[in-house]
Amino acid sequence: MTRRCLAPLVLVTLTVACGGEAPEPDTTASDATPAGSLTVAETPTRAQASDGRYISWKEHIIDDLEIGGVAIAGSDGLSVADLDLDGHLDIVSVHESDTTYDGVADGHVRLAFGSDDPDGWELATLGEGAEVGAPEDAAIVDMNDDGYPDIVVACELAHLIYFQNPGAEARTAVWERVIPTATKDRGSYIRVWTADFNQDGRPEVVAPNKGGQNPPRDTLETHAISYFTLPDDPLEGDAWVEHEMNRVIIPINAQPIDLDEDGDLDVMGGSRGEQRVFWFENTSRGGEISFDEHPVKITGGGDAPPRVTGFNFDFADLNGDTRLDVVLRDGRNGVVWLAQPEDPASPWTRHVIGDIPPEVLVGFVLADIDDDGDADLIAGAYSQGDRAQDAEIGPQAAGGRLAWFENPGDATGTWDRHDFSRRARGMFDKFIPRDMDGDGDVDFIGTRGNSVPYDGVFWLEQVRTDGPVPSFEQARVVESAQRPLP
Repeated sequence: MTRRCLAPLVLVTLTVACGGEAPEPDTTASDATPAGSLTVAETPTRAQASDGRYISWKEHIIDDLEIGGVAIAGSDGLSVADLDLDGHLDIVSVHESDTTYDGVADGHVRLAFGSDDPDGWELATLGEGAEVGAPEDAAIVDMNDDGYPDIVVACELAHLIYFQNPGAEARTAVWERVIPTATKDRGSYIRVWTADFNQDGRPEVVAPNKGGQNPPRDTLETHAISYFTLPDDPLEGDAWVEHEMNRVIIPINAQPIDLDEDGDLDVMGGSRGEQRVFWFENTSRGGEISFDEHPVKITGGGDAPPRVTGFNFDFADLNGDTRLDVVLRDGRNGVVWLAQPEDPASPWTRHVIGDIPPEVLVGFVLADIDDDGDADLIAGAYSQGDRAQDAEIGPQAAGGRLAWFENPGDATGTWDRHDFSRRARGMFDKFIPRDMDGDGDVDFIGTRGNSVPYDGVFWLEQVRTDGPVPSFEQARVVESAQRPLP
């Protein structure tokens, strides 16, 4: 059944808040910095680019409660594309809108339409409430072959939902939408991706269903990683066809990537319940989609055996052997990379990039931050404890840190960590590298949760100076408290 917006999108035009005023901690927070101690943000940066200039970061807010006027919270997934084909980058973000897992189907899917000014955005709500219950992820691709990118969203409560781009008037016109019948009342979709697996010019949708928003740790129930084939008109929700790829305990990811670099898209998957990752080799022929599943056996690296789920992945040839390697979180060793073997049956060798204890590292992405020709890594933490206020806990508590790891050139060596912000609260699930201000260095778009009323979408401007300056300039005057390192 097709569902329609009751009214065109309501836009809010804004100039983004950015660093400029001297930042002050929230004076109501009990997590005050001891006298004489520098917070991570205040600490002069020691990170340097390849030209010798020093690297620091400046925060710009794109969307939050204060700017957008919508009570977004629990900000998670993020995707970018030029939705209205005006030549400017637009942002799709999803927000669970909760501070606890209460089982209430609520949330927001938000759009931020770009302009010539990286601090000038038009904001709109694409979906809210039960139709996007606890949205977790979004993917963007032209699904109806009209030339305009469409959107599909994964909802933890508890379906996929497709939004069809109305075209050049995407900023103001109605976006038709449908919840595919095959996904209704199915448990909990945690990730969504698109891929043309059989190279017929039509995308498929691939998504893992973890079974419930917060399944028991000891569950033995298995749920599907599936891809869906779409009808010519994706708004025909009854005509989406599900094809199960496998069933595992709490599937958590299924990301398309040409892992074997043979010209078609494979899928890298993960299971939280089984604490393992695996990949599906695309063996499609003659238009028929097929896959062979391969386990990923991990050896070497670190002092403890691996504990991986595949919640986030990134990919690059880090050792120069022409094969794509995989970056992921290892619960016992922080972020690691796995060297892909020549033979799929052989073990993948683990190499440690680094960790940010006592924080719980969750989001990361590779990018050449210092312009030295290799891939560095930016990472963010998942703060623990109260999500609505700074708790009465000291600097030893796990907070919301931001840091980046500098590739030493030989990726098997020691990656230097550069911390630049450590707030009491913050969850950073997703980063997208982009040169937002056109100055030639890489910046990052991201989402932030666990920190009501500061949840939302932001971008980090990379700043380069001739000498050391404070590592981070935050956008807001009143904020979750900045902390020193423990």
